[in-house]
Amino acid sequence: MVTTLKTLTAAAVLAAAAATSGAALADTPATSLPAPEFTGIDTWLNSEPLTLQQLRGKVVLVDFWTYTCINCIHTLPYVKSWNQKYKDQGLAVIGVHTPEYPFERSTDNVKTAIKRFGITYPVAQDNEYATWSAYHNQYWPALYLIDKKGRVVYTHFGEGDYAETESAIKALLAQK
Repeated sequence: MVTTLKTLTAAAVLAAAAATSGAALADTPATSLPAPEFTGIDTWLNSEPLTLQQLRGKVVLVDFWTYTCINCIHTLPYVKSWNQKYKDQGLAVIGVHTPEYPFERSTDNVKTAIKRFGITYPVAQDNEYATWSAYHNQYWPALYLIDKKGRVVYTHFGEGDYAETESAIKALLAQK
């Protein structure tokens, strides 16, 4: 119980820091949290089902998005670019599509959007908000960077700070 409370307190501190600046980088292991596993995923698109355990040793960018959110649409060129630039250097981008509206729950609609936007990285369809809830997420779009040891070390909510996010990706990829 104490460990859970400490984890929740640390998450609240990170979320508060991120909310005030739009982004937060946890510089030390003491301020980074183990990344929650993908859970309750209805369907995986562009990939077989993945787990963070399988991705251990890679830097993982988790992008919570939904296909009708204009802010999400504005971030997609950056997320797609990072995937292209860094996937061969150890970055794994995972889109977690969490619907805002009932029609966004349709797998066919999500598939159409993925094709329209040219998304090639794996997309987890989180219709029941299970992964969303595991991350205590509240925003579209929301980016969570996970280091090679499986810890959330950077978050960004909303648009902007693209250079900062890319710098965080590069720094994490450079770590041994």
